[in-house]
Amino acid sequence: MDLGLSEEQEMLKAAARDFLQKECPKELVRRLDECDEGYSSELWQKMAGQGWMGLMVPERYGGGGGNFVDLAVLLEQMGYSIVPGPFFSTVVLGGLTILASGSEEQKVEFLPDIASGKTILAFALTEPTASYDAAAVKTSAVARDGGYVISGTKLFVLNANVADHILCVVRTEERENPEEGITLFLVDARSAGVRCTLLRTLARDKQCEVTFDNVSVPETSMLGRPNEGWPVVKDALERAAVAKCAEMVGGAQAALEMAVDYAKERVQFGRPIGSFQAIQHYCADMLTDVSGSRFVTYKAAWRLSEGLPASMDVAIAKAWTGEAYGRVALLAHQIFGAIGFTMDHDIHLYYRQAKAGETAYGDSDFQRAIVARELGL
Repeated sequence: MDLGLSEEQEMLKAAARDFLQKECPKELVRRLDECDEGYSSELWQKMAGQGWMGLMVPERYGGGGGNFVDLAVLLEQMGYSIVPGPFFSTVVLGGLTILASGSEEQKVEFLPDIASGKTILAFALTEPTASYDAAAVKTSAVARDGGYVISGTKLFVLNANVADHILCVVRTEERENPEEGITLFLVDARSAGVRCTLLRTLARDKQCEVTFDNVSVPETSMLGRPNEGWPVVKDALERAAVAKCAEMVGGAQAALEMAVDYAKERVQFGRPIGSFQAIQHYCADMLTDVSGSRFVTYKAAWRLSEGLPASMDVAIAKAWTGEAYGRVALLAHQIFGAIGFTMDHDIHLYYRQAKAGETAYGDSDFQRAIVARELGL
């Protein structure tokens, strides 16, 4: 296993950082934080023009034909710049799930529009328990008149407020094993009975409550086979967890660089604060966390890219990186001192992302339970 980036990936990394430094300044991030849409259509189309939405979409569907490590490289740079918008929900949660489990007709219908930036997707899984296990899925779909009728409430649905379609995880049969009887549907977000309410969150990302009130969907909107959807969901969560880790690695790297630069410039007691041992140890601990997070993240991304069993590596990456980013951001706050706690300073943007990312797609306790299970415990 070679965890070094290829020449093409290094070019993607450099191009993405240069593009985002120009097109996604922190002023834009703050402005989009405050608006309900949470993204800039102009920036979205420019990103599509870079080929980012179609990075992993096969060429026959209008994409670039890249692999999951390529996507991790891009997401690290997006996390570095805190890019707002529905990229994660559209590409990682929606597009890759359709690519992995959709019918040929669904791939032809959705993937070219995802790659071009025309279609925005959301992924509706969690409910009031906010749990990522199958037993928590209570939203139901009942067969009726050659199609299905969906009823229930989903919470924390990222970017549902701007989505064209919502990939909804429902229960179509009650069975003793909760992982059985799960089915996925691609629901038109404009369908009668779909109601979306924007939630206020710490990270100011656009998570929503989505209510499905007797929403009729055709049988052709089913993704995969009926009652066999949980393996599809499990694979989607693994991809999402590693993708979120890549974002967090980028954010942690940015926080580290900001803190080190400040420690070199800020003078107290007649000397730069970086000359004090306590600050030096803070920075060393931050670098250790960033480096460790990058290693476990790219190892997991490589295994997913190669189609190898990755459940343990994914869980290790998410358990470690989810906590490490928070440690890095908190130490950066301490290095900056009082100035770092003002709303005008950029470091609080990263701390908010760290806290939100810690629980996304399974917190550290959830991931440790997976590791223990993989160990046979």
